Amino acid sequence: MPRYALGFDVGSSSIKASLVDLDRGQRVATATAPSTEMPISAPQPDWAEQDPRMWWRYMVESASLLGQKWNLNEVASVGISYQMHGLVAVGADGEPLRDAIIWCDSRAVPYGERAYRDLGGDAAVLPRLLNSPGNFTAAKLAWIKDKEPQLYRQIHKIMLPGDWLAYRMTGEFSTTMSGLSEGIFWDFSRDEPAGFLLDYFGFDPALLPSAGESFGEQGRVTPSASAELGIPAGTPVAYRAGDQPNNALSLNVLEPGEVAATAGTSGVVYGIVDRPAWDPASRVNTFLHVNHRHDRPRLGVLQILNGTGILNRWIKQNTLGDSVSYEQMNDLATGAPIGSEGLTFLPFGNGAERILNNAHLGASMQGLNFNVHTRAHMVRAAQEGIVFALNFGLEIMRGTGISVEKVRAGHANMFLSPLFRSAFATVTGATVELYNTDGSEGAARGGAFGAGLFGSLAEAFSGLELRETVEPDPALAEQYAQAYRQWEGALQRSLPRQ
Repeated sequence: MPRYALGFDVGSSSIKASLVDLDRGQRVATATAPSTEMPISAPQPDWAEQDPRMWWRYMVESASLLGQKWNLNEVASVGISYQMHGLVAVGADGEPLRDAIIWCDSRAVPYGERAYRDLGGDAAVLPRLLNSPGNFTAAKLAWIKDKEPQLYRQIHKIMLPGDWLAYRMTGEFSTTMSGLSEGIFWDFSRDEPAGFLLDYFGFDPALLPSAGESFGEQGRVTPSASAELGIPAGTPVAYRAGDQPNNALSLNVLEPGEVAATAGTSGVVYGIVDRPAWDPASRVNTFLHVNHRHDRPRLGVLQILNGTGILNRWIKQNTLGDSVSYEQMNDLATGAPIGSEGLTFLPFGNGAERILNNAHLGASMQGLNFNVHTRAHMVRAAQEGIVFALNFGLEIMRGTGISVEKVRAGHANMFLSPLFRSAFATVTGATVELYNTDGSEGAARGGAFGAGLFGSLAEAFSGLELRETVEPDPALAEQYAQAYRQWEGALQRSLPRQ
């Protein structure tokens, strides 16, 4: 009898796969490919592209690594989590016509901003889309239509990264309602695809695949995909979600008032509401959550900070070197005091930042004193700068009605740093619960539920393990508040004048 649920988490850095034992409700194995980070192509400044076939190649490799020790013939379901907001344009044969334009690409900002103005701005757009088209998938397609018209005419379907990978497994073109909302193709006032936006851009509605719910059968693994992945042909692909809604699912964040966070390459805080909510400046964004239903709305309000773990990695690679581990780096940061004696780091060096109204500010270090500051100050200032930027976004989220009293996060990435997680709890005032889970495990559980192998989501997440609880430290609150004020002052001085 089949025993396992298989989940994939497809990021821009790597592909992770996990097996969850259906009898015990626990993850039993995980694998990551490649061993080094996947390349991102930047043909021009502020562009970011990846070949979707590379994602598939490393998905196959991650499954192969699992198959070296585990019997993948016992896999009963598949779930997929994927990097959000990307654009995969395919021909009638399902093959990509060009490299995917991925989440951190900034080229489409003018197209989204122009659409926002032309369609009526705040009063007309926000009640329907809950977001500006900004730099999302719809705007990226508008860029292709304008700049690559010959290629645009060859497009049969446009897909998000997870849609194409599901197609590669099943041979079926499909997407989800949550996915359409993530691409800013969803009209929340009508709970249907946004025809008025398609009309504005001149997009044929047939370019969109048919949309279903995040949970439920979305096709079955074909014989050819079975041969590559090593799992049985006919296995249902039964869950699909963008990485941040999926991260929330992984942490069992499903109901209004619950909040999830992640601090990988990018940093995200994602809170659940049961009613339309938006920021007038569209600095935080609202999407359909994975458990949204027409009769039971569930929406996720999301803030993203592009420059999170990528900043930590940049400092390690360029100032500390390979001989220093991340654990040693975290220890090094504790050698400097809160506020890093006036050294401030603005972590905005990974594309246009939504929380800054899509400004491309770039990262900067301010207040450097050659007679005072050391590597320890630099590392601490970077980690604190990430926390402060996330708190800046949280203040925007609170303005939409999100209450942030408890935050669930995976015991991973930046949250592995004791300094980072303590600073995050103290600066935000939220209790932080750290769980032993990740996106690929969440996708596996979601796929098992979607295939009917768990009777409820509560049952699917009964094996979720709480690793640590971090409370705000009242003794450090004022020092951090002062450091945050210093950081916010540096940010305001650096923002472009309106």
